[in-house]
Order: sequence, then structure tokens, then C-alpha cells
Amino acid sequence: MNTPITLSSEIQQAKDNQQPIVALESTIITHGMPYPANRDTALEVEATVRHHGAVPATIAVINGELRAGLDRDTIDALAQASNVMKLSRADIAFAVAAKRHGSTTVAATMIGAHLAGIAVFATGGIGGVHRGAQESFDVSADLHEFAKTPVHVVSAGAKAILDIPKTLEVLETLGVPVVTLGQENLPAFWSRDSGIASPLYLPSVQDIAAFIRSRKALQLSGGVLIGNPVPEDAEIPRTVMDEIIATAIAESDAAGITGKALTPWLLGRIVELTDGRSLATNQQLIFNNAAIAAELAVALNA
Repeated sequence: MNTPITLSSEIQQAKDNQQPIVALESTIITHGMPYPANRDTALEVEATVRHHGAVPATIAVINGELRAGLDRDTIDALAQASNVMKLSRADIAFAVAAKRHGSTTVAATMIGAHLAGIAVFATGGIGGVHRGAQESFDVSADLHEFAKTPVHVVSAGAKAILDIPKTLEVLETLGVPVVTLGQENLPAFWSRDSGIASPLYLPSVQDIAAFIRSRKALQLSGGVLIGNPVPEDAEIPRTVMDEIIATAIAESDAAGITGKALTPWLLGRIVELTDGRSLATNQQLIFNNAAIAAELAVALNA
């Protein structure tokens, strides 16, 4: 059987030289933003990781090949491609077997990162329990992946379109540590403060690295979710976002949009309702998460 993941020459060299590496998802390229903002953002995220001392490894399935590390031309082609599958644990193997293009969600990126031997991953926001899940049962596979796969994820919290308290409850049930960097309350994606206390918080990246080392020494399975608040000058206050999100969710309900189509539809509609402000905030929080993830990878590599 072939190797389950193909490493780019840059990633293979980084592993050979024992350099810190940060995994990056590819749904930001195919389902998060319009072209060319999607391409430019993905390239800037990679540049941010490099600037902070680590090597970026964007993960995707290209013509059925699971890859860690994409060159600029591949990112550009993926950014313009149509009918790209949005992959999670349930269908990543299907995309490989069917020789399809597929972009990786948080869960699928964690799987790819672990296969590549990468312990740190930067994303925008994780999936979780959708509002109204008591009727729809719409709960992201991302949450279960944290309990299974030892990859540590830096995000700006769960996406604010979700039910954050219920998302926390599921993570607690699964034994997944949630630690916020530098503040006591969880961030809420576009907003720095969700108004919900973080289960754990630590003041520095070095403290988070020490916490991860302690978990490894105790042989605890799974990964750590690290909440990293969006920079102050880029945030949209929670009071503003709550009203906009409520409007977008009501419209999605009326249109009957569900499943994997729901999150990208809501994010796109919120961009329209904020006149593009949410997209700019989304870009800044991703860059910020990439910087912190690189610092964490460097700390863990020391």
C-alpha cells in the first residue's frame, strides 16, 4: 500500500532537520472566501508561519493524493477549482479512493497532520454544536477528533454562529482540554470575548507548551484546543455580531440550508451583512492564530 500522505520537499526537509512545523487547513481556500482573497489569505498565512520561525504545511487532497505542503501554483489552482469536496473524517478516504480534489476541515486536517507527524495546527475557528442541535443533531466531527488525535489546535474559539455553551459541554464530556491564551473568557471568533468563562487559561505560549508536555508525560490521548482572541483593532464587538448572526441564521432556516453547506453559507451571508467587515476580521484572526501556532511549535520543538 502506498504511503498514506505525501510530504512536499519543503516539509520532508523540515522533518529531516527537526524544524518546527505548523499544519494549515485548506477549506479556507475552497469554502471560506471568494477568489482571489482565498488564495492571497492562504499564502499570507503561510508567510506568517514562516515569519514566526516555523514551516507551514497546508493539507489537502489533490487528485486523490493526501498532501502536506502545497506549492503556490497548487494553492492558486485549488482556490479557483469547482466541485472540491469538503472533507472530514467520514469522507477523506472516499476522496482518496475516488481520486478527487478535497479541502480539509479541522477534523481532516488533524488526521493529515498526525499522519505527517505534525503536532500543531492553526485554523480560524473550530466547528461545534450548531444552534438548534437538539432538533437537527448537527454536531461537527471536529469535536470528536480532538479526543482521538494528538494534534494541538490554535483557533479564535468555536465559530460564533454555533452554540458555544453546548460545544463546551461536548468537549468536556469527551475530555478535551480547552485553554484560552491571555484571558479568562473564551474568544468568540470575530469577537474577543464570548462572555463565557474558559475552562482553563494560561498567560503565555510557553505555559501552554508546558501544559502540553505534561499531558504527553501522563500519556493522555487527544489534542488541546487553544483559544486565541482576535487582535483588539480587528474585532467586531459581540453585541454587534449577535444581531447579525441571528439574522443570518433565520435566513438560512427559511431557505432550508443544512449540513455541510450551512457553515460556508452563513459565513458568506455574514460578510454581506457586515459589508465585508467580517471577512477582514476573519483574515486578521487567522494570521494571529498562525503566529501563535508557530510560536507554540517552536516552543514544543525546543
